[in-house]
Amino acid sequence: MIFPTSSMKGCVAAIGTFDGVHRGHRSVLEAIVSMAKENDLEPVAITFDRHPLSLIAPDRCPSALTPLNKKKKLISEAGAHPVVLSFDDPLRNTTAAQWMKRLAEDFNVKTLIIGYDNTFGCDGVNLSLEDYRRIGKENGIEVLTAPEIKGVSSSAIRKSVKAGELEKAHEMLGRPYSITSKVEKGNSLGHTIGFPTANIEIPEGIAIPKPGVYIAIVKILSDGSKHKAMVNIGSRPTVMRGDHTVIEAHILDWDGNLYGQEITVRFLKRIRDEKKFESIDALKHQLAQDRDTVKNYF
Repeated sequence: MIFPTSSMKGCVAAIGTFDGVHRGHRSVLEAIVSMAKENDLEPVAITFDRHPLSLIAPDRCPSALTPLNKKKKLISEAGAHPVVLSFDDPLRNTTAAQWMKRLAEDFNVKTLIIGYDNTFGCDGVNLSLEDYRRIGKENGIEVLTAPEIKGVSSSAIRKSVKAGELEKAHEMLGRPYSITSKVEKGNSLGHTIGFPTANIEIPEGIAIPKPGVYIAIVKILSDGSKHKAMVNIGSRPTVMRGDHTVIEAHILDWDGNLYGQEITVRFLKRIRDEKKFESIDALKHQLAQDRDTVKNYF
């Protein structure tokens, strides 16, 4: 989504990966939206089609908290226009000065708001806020900083998700951590033991919570309905061999065929670790207890 300068009035912009569009990101977005309204400008959030580390250092590239389509949606809901640039070798080698020149000429940026720890440009690691302000001034761009929300970052949220600390992640995100994907066909074992599940295709490159059993809300995208659920993440050691990870949701008080449909799982709380039971009856007994825990939670 690129705005041609000729048909666009000046804008207030921010640049970043915006992974998770968490509370810290939203403070930046709120700042550009507010300033844009005050000065009759457009609020624009410039982001990338992939994490820069996927090109710079693939072995250090983190799992994403939000796929690109969801990131754009969250930015739009915050009131800003998402602009997605392809992160390729030319962009990777763009200096901060070249960035500023492009922001001025291609996007008509009048004000650039950056996060307290935000840098951009291949030489950005060596630049201070004053350097950015100087380079911005040379290109007719005022550079300001957004307020810091201490302790909130994409890496901290990712760490909480992978540790199964979903309530911490919720606090930093400002919403429950969620995964949206298609329901794929499983082995139907859940039906045979009285706990039918929707097996969810694991999205590539997305952060997955620690194996275990979770309280969740499942939203069926085809009709927008929301349902209480218990969700298991793991290898189902009681009934399966190997360590193939699956995500399966038992949706309470609901019956139907979801194969091929997209659902969103919003994780609320971790109940327990995944474990191997001595028998199917022991597994069923524990699942009944888990279901009661979910019901009591709500």
